[in-house]
Amino acid sequence: IQPCEQRRKRHMTYTHNRPQPGSRLQPLLLLLVCLASSPAVLSMPESLRGEGTGTTADHAAVMGNTPALDLSAFSTIEQLIPELTEKRVVFIGEQHTRYDHHLTQFEIIRRLHERNPNLAIGMETFQQPFQPALDDFISGATDEHEMLRATEYYKRWRMDYRLYAPILRYAQEHGLPVVALNLPAELTRQVGRHGIEGLSDEARARLPAEIDRSDAAYRERVRQVFMHHPNDRGQSFEHFLEVQLLWDEGMAERAARFLEANPDHQLVVIAGNGHVAWGSAIPRRLTRRLPVETATIVNSWDGTVEPGIADYLLLPEEQSLPPAGKIGAVLEEVDEAVAVETCLDDSPCAIAGIRRGDRITSIDDATISNLTELRLAMWYRQPGDTIRVGILRPRRLLKDKVMTHEMTLK
Repeated sequence: IQPCEQRRKRHMTYTHNRPQPGSRLQPLLLLLVCLASSPAVLSMPESLRGEGTGTTADHAAVMGNTPALDLSAFSTIEQLIPELTEKRVVFIGEQHTRYDHHLTQFEIIRRLHERNPNLAIGMETFQQPFQPALDDFISGATDEHEMLRATEYYKRWRMDYRLYAPILRYAQEHGLPVVALNLPAELTRQVGRHGIEGLSDEARARLPAEIDRSDAAYRERVRQVFMHHPNDRGQSFEHFLEVQLLWDEGMAERAARFLEANPDHQLVVIAGNGHVAWGSAIPRRLTRRLPVETATIVNSWDGTVEPGIADYLLLPEEQSLPPAGKIGAVLEEVDEAVAVETCLDDSPCAIAGIRRGDRITSIDDATISNLTELRLAMWYRQPGDTIRVGILRPRRLLKDKVMTHEMTLK
């Protein structure tokens, strides 16, 4: 693998900017479907199980089943597109914070749309009750800022919106439907605490119509995640499993409903790698409801590369978002306000003379009453941008002091 990695890096050039039409993203290599035919597990012959037993020939023989990749079969996203065009649904996994993963998603969406104008995008990012807000954004009735507010993006998803902005801007520009796939957090949170059996009748009515628990391999993979998951509240594995099932069944059900209602559309589903890999999360739960041709793509698999992970594995060079403009403060929500916990050394916050306990009340013309409002006011800012920050300084004996500071972001 190492020589391949070195060859890949020698031929790679990347940009931090949004890919432009006609760009090849040539270095995004694909482990093609030949993986699907390789053995996944090497079993040890009886002769080798006893300590110190077996001949050199025995030891060599067991390696005959070692999976081997034909490095000449590596391809590019551009060469993959004709095959993906034939699929009704294309699943593209991601690690949520990897900018390069979202760039590969965007590139596939763009190239598929060039071949088929009836393309839609399903996103784990957004929860189903906020579909009208997405529809308004795609139609042009609202702008990006209002869409983020209306979908409660920073409360419910919280990732840097710039990761997804190229995809959503392209969808709005070309009128591509964006489907909110995820279940409401209020429902999955209740299940995580009390299980499905503990739900009220009203909450049960919002569950997916079918929940398949029969996949033992899926259950074991979820168990491995659970074992490495923070569990300060003592959540049971069964409740954790039910939440995963609800996510996967709920997203599959929503995608199937869209496809049934829009028989002329191809759907690209973008979700976390765990919802795509092995095909047992969203993909097979969708095809159980609606028999359609699908392809699964995983970005930068962290585990062992073995057969069955996906139809295709992308290996993009890791990229970071451009630096964001920052105030340089540690903040917390208190009493429906955003309070300064501390200003970092030599930060715009410190240079402006802002103190611990000061409340940020506004940024330019935006009123700030919580961290969500602050992120909405700041997500698109860049280093060097100048902003006006309204500050309220509580005082015990005197009237609270109101100030406005102008600061240049770093």
